[in-house]
Amino acid sequence: MTGSSQAAALIIPALNEAPVIGETVRRVPAGWFRTVIVADNGSTDGTAEVAAAAGAEVVRQAERGYGAACLQAIAALPREIAIVVFMQADGSEDPEEAGKLIAPIVDERADLVLGSRVMGGAEQGALLPHQRFGNWLATRLIHWFWGWRYTDLGPFRAIRRESLDKLAMRDRNYGWTIEMQVRALKRGLRVMEVPVSYGVRRAGTNKVSGNWKGSLLAGYKILAVIGRELIA
Repeated sequence: MTGSSQAAALIIPALNEAPVIGETVRRVPAGWFRTVIVADNGSTDGTAEVAAAAGAEVVRQAERGYGAACLQAIAALPREIAIVVFMQADGSEDPEEAGKLIAPIVDERADLVLGSRVMGGAEQGALLPHQRFGNWLATRLIHWFWGWRYTDLGPFRAIRRESLDKLAMRDRNYGWTIEMQVRALKRGLRVMEVPVSYGVRRAGTNKVSGNWKGSLLAGYKILAVIGRELIA
């Protein structure tokens, strides 16, 4: 972010997002990030080529899974990166709002900052009913077991690099976001939520919440991660 002495990187996992990934990368404000990494998750539509043409660094992860793509991008981060931001490739999030996520980390007020779609007010139709219910259930369970009241499991988030390393993230698919949020509490990180906008996808279909099979698998994995972290 301009004016910050802490180098930041933006990670964008992507699977078959060729119609919109170029625009997503070009919308990232100039000078905010030392590097923008698109983690291509086995796309078959030229996503990687479009992202590279738009100016992103591309890493490839053939193993399908949101977490697997994120882990591959993290492994490619330059050593000087101090803050890591994650966002979606589909145009539903506004990269100009990344500053709201980064600022509390730069100001030493937080280690993990989550963009809450619930607090920010998503566009009509952007969050489907089963997404809202899943968010409600997962955040309620986290509150019961770990005492922290999140409002969302939104993927738009920023985290201090050294804090990310401490979390030792391992989930390779649907459980990535909730694993990060639960482990942050267990490791004593300073956590904050800020409101962010959330729009209807610009192109394509949602790989998880856009179909019932993906939603059921995601719901199962979220509950499995909570159970795993309870006994870990």
